[in-house]
Amino acid sequence: MVRYYAPVKILLSLDFYMANHLVCLSFDFDALSIWIALGQTSPTPLSRGEFGVVGVERILKLLDNENIRATFFIPGQTILTFPSVCLEIHSAGHEIAHHGFAHISPVNMGEEEELTALKKGNEAIAGITGKGASGYRSPAWDLSPNSINLLLQEGFTYDSSMMAHDFLPYHARSGDQVDADGVYKFGESTELIELPISWSLDDFPHFEYFRGAGLRATAGVLENWIGDFDYMQQNADWGVLTYTCHPFVIGRGHRMLMLQDLILQLKGKGATFVTARQAIQEFKRRSD
Repeated sequence: MVRYYAPVKILLSLDFYMANHLVCLSFDFDALSIWIALGQTSPTPLSRGEFGVVGVERILKLLDNENIRATFFIPGQTILTFPSVCLEIHSAGHEIAHHGFAHISPVNMGEEEELTALKKGNEAIAGITGKGASGYRSPAWDLSPNSINLLLQEGFTYDSSMMAHDFLPYHARSGDQVDADGVYKFGESTELIELPISWSLDDFPHFEYFRGAGLRATAGVLENWIGDFDYMQQNADWGVLTYTCHPFVIGRGHRMLMLQDLILQLKGKGATFVTARQAIQEFKRRSD
């Protein structure tokens, strides 16, 4: 297997250790994989995914201009299809995290099938970075009953697929059960840290034309995204707000202007930008 590692730019500042209100910009570089998983393999849907390469180049330029490091959740299929683009992400100092091998939810996978997908995805990531990922985000933001234990088994330290809070990381549980009468039984807390996400802070449902939805103007979305940071800042001593974007969605010109405006406004409010891995490190530090 060809290895692509390259030197990584090292962050000189660790000011996030002193910061109270963090922002994690995360990008799900699905590219072709999302449309392949949906069985949409004719030229036009695949070209929608291919635009993600254009989007990544624009995002990397903006992040470099603003001196921000972000987290890119990348399926193994995307890494094998666009290795030079993924190497560019890594070389720019951004975190590469796991997003499945193909863009297929593990919900209906058997345990061995899910484990194989985790291993194959990490093998692809290691080909770029030299090691497996410390973080995972499920395709379609859903997990199987085996997911948490498999992630721990494979050495992951965090997941970013669930929504039990909006800006406070928490310990993921394993073994939750719903009884036949509808009573919910909570499982055991684990060492896996959850970095919560939300559909409202995801660009896809707002902007991407899909099953008749999407294609909203940017102004209202920007207002909502800023509002969630304002609420965190006004009501919590500490937190991390995670925005999820897809390069083939946010990479369109008018949306890139919105992303730039989001960054500038958040900077003006005192936000500190971190990778998902840094956010988890800070959560652990504060929890000790």
